[in-house]
Amino acid sequence: MQDTLERIESIKAGSLGGIAAGTVYSATIFIDRFMLHEYSKSLLSLGFEFTIAIVCGFLFGVTYRYIIRTDLNDHLNDGAMLAFGLVRGLAQVDVSDFVLSQVWVDVLIIGKSVVMFAIARYAIDYALKANWILPFTQASQQEITNHDSMLLDRELATTFPHGLNK
Repeated sequence: MQDTLERIESIKAGSLGGIAAGTVYSATIFIDRFMLHEYSKSLLSLGFEFTIAIVCGFLFGVTYRYIIRTDLNDHLNDGAMLAFGLVRGLAQVDVSDFVLSQVWVDVLIIGKSVVMFAIARYAIDYALKANWILPFTQASQQEITNHDSMLLDRELATTFPHGLNK
């Protein structure tokens, strides 16, 4: 039963991360396409990039929940977000045509990825503080507080109103 609850909470965290990443990516597309008049990408290409951003956000949300657990370590939270942002941003940088005067474009690409994951992180942090998403707890932890137990029971009852056996 604990594994089922952990999976549900991970899907919730991943979904929130995907929604946040997709929203941020949509905003960057709007800025690039309409405000900066960058029309070089086809709509099909933009659709694939949007889907990739959502998947990256989903994976970030699931992973972030497992990384932070119940720790109150800001360095751990920042490091997880920065790692995802840098990996995604650096993967998009084209170094085959490196021109020093165009480094600002590469910095902008990396910055957009970092901002995307930062917003996803803060959305997940807010959901964790509001108890919309429960933090990851290891199965080996025998001691669950009464408050956590109550939240788990409430979450299970709302997710599976007819029980788990049906």
